[in-house]
Amino acid sequence: MNTFTRLTLTGAALVGLAASATAQELPDLEGRTIVAVTENAYTPLNFADPETGEGIGLEYDLMNEIAARLNAEVQWELASWDVMIQAVREGQYDVGMDGITITEERATQIDFSDPYLTSEQFMLVRADEDRFESAEEFAADENLFVGAQAGTTNFYVAVYDLLDGDEANPRIKLFETFGASVAALAAGDVDTVLMDATSTSGYMGANPGAFKVAGEPMGTEQFGFIFTPDSDLVAPVNAALEQMREDGTLAALEQKWFFDYNAAQ
Repeated sequence: MNTFTRLTLTGAALVGLAASATAQELPDLEGRTIVAVTENAYTPLNFADPETGEGIGLEYDLMNEIAARLNAEVQWELASWDVMIQAVREGQYDVGMDGITITEERATQIDFSDPYLTSEQFMLVRADEDRFESAEEFAADENLFVGAQAGTTNFYVAVYDLLDGDEANPRIKLFETFGASVAALAAGDVDTVLMDATSTSGYMGANPGAFKVAGEPMGTEQFGFIFTPDSDLVAPVNAALEQMREDGTLAALEQKWFFDYNAAQ
């Protein structure tokens, strides 16, 4: 396991999806269609397969497996991060996912599932970076810039944990997607991008030798699926997640996407 990746989805021997618990133990949704939305820009949680363009990743596998266990079908849709929470809140989609951190503020707008992943946050930097090795050194150098996506947890960590608490600080450069911020980092337009361990692992795996991690973890966050308020899907999805945690499926999917999958290939 990479030293910078610490996930709560752990297990011993990961030899495939366990079949000891059956779908009959869970609620039966009787073939219901679940309209799910994601962004396809968050490796390795949700992204487009480089060869086929098909949406793949941990969250795709999770939701497809949950639906299979609940006797339901998934209809996948795409939407940008900046409209996703509001669209799910309004009922345009049944469930949303994009590495969405569970926060008290967001929980006033939409319903969350139980956490399916807990991950720490790190500073992703270029592999040849030698000007700073910690958050304190970065903050002290006025010539350094951080890339962030507006409205995300990483933006607020950049504002309040990395810098001075000023959301208008000119040292924060905003981008529409995580991918755009990483491209800016690679090009030298910014000097670090704050990311959770899952995304950091994905981008480093997809770009061997291009990036590294600087400093210590800057905190933890828990990811959950989001639902329209008072959705009747929350309880069944939570039950399926618990079953998958107990039978080893979550651990197997962690192994598949964080350690076995190599985007560079």
